[in-house]
Amino acid sequence: MPLIVKDYTWTQTESMVYLRVPLKGATAEHVDILSTDEYLKVHFPPFLLEAFLFEAVDEAKSTAKIGNGVAVISLPKKIHRLWDHLVLNDKQTKKEIRERALQAHMEKTADGRKEKAVKKQQEKKYALETMMKLEQEERDLIQKMKDEEREKATAELEGWKKRQIQTAVEKPPINLTNRDKVQTLHQASHGCSVNPGEHISVHLFLIKIVLHPMKRLASGSRKEQLDLPAPRSSGTIQIKFTPRVFPTALRESRVPEEEEWLRKQAEARRAGNTELAAELKDLSDEERNPDWLKDKGDKYFATGNYQGAVNAYNLAIRLNSKIPAFYSNRAACHLKLRNLHKALDDTSKALDLLTPPVADNASARARAHVRRGTAFCELEVYTEGLQDYSAAIKIDPQNKVLQADAHRIRQIIQGCITGPEN
Repeated sequence: MPLIVKDYTWTQTESMVYLRVPLKGATAEHVDILSTDEYLKVHFPPFLLEAFLFEAVDEAKSTAKIGNGVAVISLPKKIHRLWDHLVLNDKQTKKEIRERALQAHMEKTADGRKEKAVKKQQEKKYALETMMKLEQEERDLIQKMKDEEREKATAELEGWKKRQIQTAVEKPPINLTNRDKVQTLHQASHGCSVNPGEHISVHLFLIKIVLHPMKRLASGSRKEQLDLPAPRSSGTIQIKFTPRVFPTALRESRVPEEEEWLRKQAEARRAGNTELAAELKDLSDEERNPDWLKDKGDKYFATGNYQGAVNAYNLAIRLNSKIPAFYSNRAACHLKLRNLHKALDDTSKALDLLTPPVADNASARARAHVRRGTAFCELEVYTEGLQDYSAAIKIDPQNKVLQADAHRIRQIIQGCITGPEN
C-alpha cells in the first residue's frame, strides 16, 4: 500500500482553497498532480494524497506551484462560500468521484493528443505551402532574367544588321578597272556582252560578294575591317534551390534520439569507479565485471534463487549505476520476494535511465512499466497501476496479454470484481 500523506495543511477564503503538501524530499519531476472539479490527487512515490473535495472547484483556473520541498495548490471555488470540511468521508461517493475523475482525465488526454496531431498537420501544411510559394517566386525571377537577356540579345542583333546595310550603301564608287572585272564576270556568267552602264544593281551585288574579297587577297597592305558586333558582356546568374522537406519515413525517424541513447549507453559501459574497484580489490576479474554479474543474476532468477539474484544485481549496480537493465531485473526479483516498495523504486530508476524513448529501448521500457504497474496493483493502488499498463500497451499495442490485464484492472477500479487476495 502507498503511504498516505496526512500532514498537509489547508486554508480557505470564500472564493479560494489553498493546500500545502510537504514533498518529503521528492523533486518536482517526480510529483504527479491530477485535479478535476471534485477530485485532487498528489502522488510522489511512495506517498499519495487523495482529496475528494467538499464542493466543486474551477478546474481550468486551478494552479500548483512546487518549490522549497512543498507543493502549494490553489483551487478557485465555483460557489463562493466557506466549506465545513475539505474532503468528503462517504466511501460510495468517493468511489464514484474517483471513477469520474479517471474517465475525465483519460478523455482530456485523448483530446490533447488529437489537438496536438491536428496542430502538427496544420504546421506541416503551412510549411509546404510557404516553400512552394518561395519556389514559384524563384522560378518567376529566373524566367524574368532570361526574358531580359533574350530581348537584349535580339536588340543587339537588329542593330548589327542595320549597321551592315548602312555600310554597304556608303561604299565608294569603283574605278574602271574594277568595273571591267565586273563586266567580264557578268559576261562569263550569262554568256553575252553587257554594257558597262547597264545592270548597276547586279554590278553592286558582284562588287560586294566577289570584288571586295579579291581586293583583300590581292593587297596585303590594306585589310578591310568587318563591322562585327561587340562581344556580349559576361555575367553570373546566382541560382539558389530551396530545400524540399517531404514527410517521408526517414525525416520522421528518431535518429537524434537513437544516437543520444546509444551515446548514453556507451558512456555507461565505459564508466568506471576507481574508488570502488580499490574497495573490491579482493574480488576476481569476473566478479568486478558488471555484465558478468548481470548474467549471474539472470541465471539465479531463472533457477528461483531470487535473493542470490538480488545480491548479484546489487554488486553490479555498485560497479556501474547507469545501466537500466540492472534496476529493472532487480525489480523483478523484489516482486517475487514481495518487496513491493523496493520494486517501485527500482522500476522508476530504470525508466529514468531509459531516456530518450527510442526503438532500441522500447521493449525495456515496456517491461519496466509492467513491473511497476504490477507492484502498484499488488499494493492495491490500481489507478497508478492502470497508468503504467496503459503506457506499456502504447509501446506494444498488439500485446493481447497486456490488454487483458489492463481490462481486469479497469474492472477492479470500477468495482465490478474484487482485487487479488493477499
